[in-house]
Amino acid sequence: MPPADADDANLSVRFKYGIHTIFIFVDALAPFSSVTEELLAVLRERYPDGLIKSNSSPDEKTPIPDSANVTYGVLQVPTDPSRGWKVLNLGEDASNTPTKCGLKDNSIVAFAFESHDGEGDDDEEEETVFTVEWPQEDEELYDERA
Repeated sequence: MPPADADDANLSVRFKYGIHTIFIFVDALAPFSSVTEELLAVLRERYPDGLIKSNSSPDEKTPIPDSANVTYGVLQVPTDPSRGWKVLNLGEDASNTPTKCGLKDNSIVAFAFESHDGEGDDDEEEETVFTVEWPQEDEELYDERA
């Protein structure tokens, strides 16, 4: 069976951080370094004051760095966010493509900003925490309608 065909050259990817979901069409055959450049450009334009981590603390924002090492993760079990995330292997200098990383059309990808000095990369991948808040139903809203 052929790969998902968003048009085979572009994939729709949902990037998640905190309460945000950013939809971007990415070139399936471009290196992940170009995906990161595009994501950072969109984030700087759309969220100049930073990204909100949680609805419970909307004033706590993560600033968008000028240049950053971005770590990406996909769900361990695609249908179960409670099972956590696994870090994508982007290859040396983020040269792997989204297709080589296993992304398909409509993939959900979490991201985190990493600030490291190049030492202990393997340890840092294991320690990466993806801050993602999933939407939840508001019980009070349903109680008010009844």
